[in-house]
Amino acid sequence: MDRMDRINQQMKRELGTILQQDLSDPRLQFVSITAVNVSRDLRSAKVYFSVLGEPHQESIIHEILDKAGGFIRKLISQRLNLRNTPAFSFYYDKSIAFSDQLEETLKEIHDEEDTSNDQEE
Repeated sequence: MDRMDRINQQMKRELGTILQQDLSDPRLQFVSITAVNVSRDLRSAKVYFSVLGEPHQESIIHEILDKAGGFIRKLISQRLNLRNTPAFSFYYDKSIAFSDQLEETLKEIHDEEDTSNDQEE
């Protein structure tokens, strides 16, 4: 694992901790950080998040994270010993919602097959 991978993983862990313990907004309790990509110069970071629950919450959570970005950056600078503390850009990670949708579709197909097999007997 190279240096940037370690920084990304450490940043992901710290951001998750900050969301769960340091930000007092209850709407963030079902938010998880799925990935962090810090630039090589450590000046910016793309943070991907997912939300358990209703899909419409994504935009609300995105707004909350954007507003808290400066505070989050301050906490990260206190916790991690980096040359620069990156500015954060938050992105909704659609892959979990997509996999949930795919799983639901596969379940429906499986249920339809079971129903048609029961009718043939």
